[in-house]
Parts: sequence; structure tokens; C-alpha cells
Amino acid sequence: MTLKKPTIDDVAGLAGVARTTVSRVLNGGPNVRDEVRQRVLKAVEALNFRVNPQARSLAGGGSRMLALVFASDLDTEPNSFYTSALELGALRGCLALGYQLLTRHVAQQSPDRRRLVLDLIASHKCQGIILTPPFADDVTLIEDVRRLGSHVVTISPGGSGRDVADGVGIDDEAGGYDIARHLLSLGHRRFAFMSGIEGHLSAARRRDGLSRALLEGGLKPDGVEILQGDFTFRSGGILTARLLDGPSPPTALICANDDMAAGALSISHGRGLDVPGDLSITGFDDTPVSAIVWPPLTTVHQPLKDMAHDAVVALVERLNGSAGGWRFQTLSHAVVQRESTGRPAPKRATATA
Repeated sequence: MTLKKPTIDDVAGLAGVARTTVSRVLNGGPNVRDEVRQRVLKAVEALNFRVNPQARSLAGGGSRMLALVFASDLDTEPNSFYTSALELGALRGCLALGYQLLTRHVAQQSPDRRRLVLDLIASHKCQGIILTPPFADDVTLIEDVRRLGSHVVTISPGGSGRDVADGVGIDDEAGGYDIARHLLSLGHRRFAFMSGIEGHLSAARRRDGLSRALLEGGLKPDGVEILQGDFTFRSGGILTARLLDGPSPPTALICANDDMAAGALSISHGRGLDVPGDLSITGFDDTPVSAIVWPPLTTVHQPLKDMAHDAVVALVERLNGSAGGWRFQTLSHAVVQRESTGRPAPKRATATA
């Protein structure tokens, strides 16, 4: 009978630190107090934990290049705050662990999207790649990347991507539930939901959270008007104008990101509506734009920089052989209450349960 080999999680548990701290110590990273470093090293010795030397050699002798890939639509403006936060977090992780970072935007609707990602890996000899939605749920792409000998970590996978690769993100369904519960507590009963690009499954899970909250509140989830956006300010404005022209506008609009919510705010102001008196609007991400628009947006904070940083750490663990089975790391989220939400006007607060 063979004993189970200790894992990096065993070392972290014995040392009383996070697994990312263990990874920094094993890889000679900075920003670790000497006392903490010694605790980790003692735990490594006590457990007889050993990093695969062949894997570490391959990791040290290669290009030390990691890639961060974003899905984009070349005909629309980018979701700049979201992408820049992820890029900054990944850069911090690479600097701490001695790797380089290459970022690339790939059109998600292109028939050549998979080939473009694979060519990126081959041409730059990338040892690992971080995929953002909807690429994070493209199982075929993940398998193709592995066939090239590169490792994969996903950010915010919402479907099958969680089952085939390491991933980092928040509980998007819980985020949608929490923002809906906030609006229900204010007395809202008529809702609309503005989704993101097609295939963005983590955004779809936010809608699932809304449905769960409505059921608990005694409302029919199928009564919510669903708008298909693309995460841009422009789509938020266009869809909100269409929504307001309808026969029964909602009192609360939940947007799947802050950029679309900012577009919704702009159109609402242009129509002379009071936000939040006539319409409460919420975003998602807690990007800088959410705090500088007027009124500032109620939104769901997700730690984008930490997500990307931890994705880099997970990649490096794969490269040095210290990772176990596929693992999804769930980071915490929180509803940030600002002035864009409030109680609906009494004459607009009714709905059919």
C-alpha cells in the first residue's frame, strides 16, 4: 500500500498560510516575511514535500512566457476597466514569480479564433495561458492548448470549463442573487436584466441568481425582461432606450457589468428620469467607472486584480509540478451600495406574483 504524496495544500495547512504564499516561497518570490518563509520551509521538511525536479527544470529552462487572452469584438469599444484590472493583476503575479506576460485580444466570433490562440502560444513559446470568458469555457480550445504542451488556467468559467482546467473567479450566481436581494429589500417587484456577450456563461449565472432571489420573493422569474448586450457603454444605452419605450418599464435594471450600467444611466438622464426614483440601476465588477458616474453605481465587487494574480500563481504551480487535481479557487464578492438604487415610486412598485 502506497502513501498519498503530500500536496501544496497540505504544506499550506500545516504552515497556516495560503497556498499562494507556499508557491511564492517555493519559487523564491518576494513579499514574504522571513518568519512566514521559515514556517513554510519547516512544513515542507516535516511533510517531506518534494517538487517534481523535471517539471521545475522545464519551467526554469523555457521561455518563462505566460499569455493572457481576452475575447473581444473588433467592431465595438473594449471593456477597458475590466481588461486593465486583469492585466495589472497578472503582471503583478508574473513580476513576483519571475515570468513575462503577453496579452492578446482575439475576436470571439472569428472562425479562426482557436487557431489564433494556438498560433500565439507556438510563436511566443508560451508555457502557460490564462483564458477569460467565453474562451474560459471552450473545452476544445483548452484541449488543443494542452496538446501543444502548454498549461491552462481559466478566469470566471461558468460551465464545463470548471471541470477540465484550473480556474479562478467568484460565485457569479451568488453575486446575481445578492444584488437582486438588495433590490427586493427596497421594494422592487418589476425587473429587467441586461446580459453580456453570447456564450459568457458566468454572466448567465448572474441571471440564475436573480431568478433564485425572485422565486424566494414570491415573484415569477419568467416575468423579467432579458436584454442581450455586449458589455459596452453603447449597448447599455441602446437597450435601455428600447426598454423605456416598452409598455411596462421596470423599476429596477440589473446590468451584467458596469459599462452597460453607465450607458443605462446616460439614457435615463437624457429622458429626464430620476435615478433611482424612477429607475434603479445596478452594475457588476466595481470598476472605477462605477464610482465616477452620477449617481454612483450600486454594483457587485469582484476582485479582478486578485483573480488574475492567483491565475498566474496557479499556472506556475502547474509548471513546477506542485499542483494536484483540477481546482477552482472561489474569491469573495460583495454588494457595494451607492446612490443608483433606492425605493421605487409607489405608483410603479406593483407586480404580479
